[in-house]
Order: sequence, then C-alpha cells, then structure tokens
Amino acid sequence: MLAIRFDRFGGPEVLTPVDVPAPVPGPGEALITVEAAGVNFADTFQVDGSYLDAGLLPHIPGGEVVGRTEDGRRVLAKVTHGYAQQVVARESALVEVPEELDAPRALALLTQGLTAWHLLRSAARLEAGESVVVHSAAGGVGSLAVQLAREFGAGLVLAQASTPEKERLALELGADGPARYPLDRRVDVILDAAGGDLFDRALGALADFGRLVTYGNASRTAFSALDPARLSRLNASVVGFWLRPTLARPGALHEPLKELFDLTLRGRLRPVAGPEYPLTEARRAHTDLLERRTTGKVVLRP
Repeated sequence: MLAIRFDRFGGPEVLTPVDVPAPVPGPGEALITVEAAGVNFADTFQVDGSYLDAGLLPHIPGGEVVGRTEDGRRVLAKVTHGYAQQVVARESALVEVPEELDAPRALALLTQGLTAWHLLRSAARLEAGESVVVHSAAGGVGSLAVQLAREFGAGLVLAQASTPEKERLALELGADGPARYPLDRRVDVILDAAGGDLFDRALGALADFGRLVTYGNASRTAFSALDPARLSRLNASVVGFWLRPTLARPGALHEPLKELFDLTLRGRLRPVAGPEYPLTEARRAHTDLLERRTTGKVVLRP
C-alpha cells in the first residue's frame, strides 16, 4: 500500500511516498481503509523531531483518519500512522460517523474539535458571560473555538488572526471583533497556540482571575520565563493543555464528539474545510501549513 514516511528528522522535504505492507490488525483492533487523513501541526513536530524519539525512525506520521472498517462501518479514529491507504486502530477508539458528514468536517471535529471543546470546557472552565480571545482564530482549532465560545455562552468573543482575510473569516464565524494587542479591555479567557511574543502580550491582557490557556508553540520560539510573582500581581493563571492525556479521562472522547456532531448537523457549528491534497503531496501540505497559507481543516486523500 501507499504511505508517507520519513527516515530522518527535518522539514517537509523529508516526507517521502513509499510502498509498504498493509498493516495487520491484532486482538481488539480494526483495519480501516482510509477515506481521508487529517493534517495537524502536531504532525510537523513529529517530522522535525520535537515530538518523536529517533529510535522510532523510520516513521509514518498522521494521528487521525476517517474511513471504513472491513465490516462496512464509517468511522473516525485516532491512530499512529495515518498517512497511508490503510491503518489499524483500537476498536475502543472508533467513533462511528454519520454518512451525511463529509470527511473534512468529520476530521475537523476529531482532533481540532475536541481540542476546542476541552480548551473551553475543561481547561478554561468558561462561564456564561465571560470574554474570550482566540488566537489563530481562522485555523482548525481557532475557527471552532470561536463558534463554541459563543455556543457555550461567552459574552464577548474576539479573534486574533495573521491576515485581514483570516480575520474576516473569524468574524463571519461569529467573533464580535478583532483582537489586536494592546487590547482596549482586559479579558477573562485567552486561548493561545502561537507562543512567543503573542503569549507574552496576552498574559498582560488578562482580567482579574483570568486564564491564559497555552496548548502549542506554532511560533517555534522559546517561551519567556514565567514569574509566579507576576501571576500573583495579575491575579490570573496560565493553564497548560494537551489533548492526548485528556482523552484518557472517562467521558472525554465520545460525549464531546456526540455534541460536536449534533451541533454540526443542526447547522449551529461550521467546521471550516481547508485544502485537500493527494496523499503523495503530503510534503506540500506541510509546507503550506507551516507557512500559514491554509485555513480550516487540511486533509490528505489516498
């Protein structure tokens, strides 16, 4: 079968189409023929060595797919080698997908949708009427977080984006206005996956008992040292979030996804479908993602 693999760490240039044997499911696993594989920033961190040990090379990246099992079920699955025509996944991790939900939207609701849901519900513990700033608001997580913040009762939702076009998309999705630092008011919740200078500016914009939730470092620059005394003076907190251990908690996967499916099928949530690439063009997909040329959910089609 066709797969994308890298044998050394680096940038998108190390991603190579290869012909490999199809995987064989073990006890408690299912074989899935892939309809589409999702592309996430976490994949690029695997490729550059930030998230992967060298002892695991060569490696097929990709953490999520939508496809069909051998018995005909259409499913979403968290996987470890998703950039391939076929994958195996634990039966317990499979989530059946309604036929009317296309692959890009379904994939958007898995990693990005669950991240946005848990950022607001589990990490920020958003309360009705609170103000929210979403960084990278036109991206896969950000575009959903803007909408979910409104759905969950936020009193004000502001969107930070890297271009005027992306800013306009966030406003179309329901943001009340753009977030440009310095803000003209202090806010209760800020969701940040950019890191770097944007993280530093956001910290100073928190309201009393505000929460800055950090869940990535897309800027790939070192974080400034965090002074606990500064947090005391701000009367605020910084909350770290990582989806993987969160999903190990009871009720953290199926129940939120059920809500996300329902909101989407009722038209209350609009996952933004981004560009689609043939599987053989995974290198170009990673390049476009890293250079901020994409909006919404990026997928690969085998």
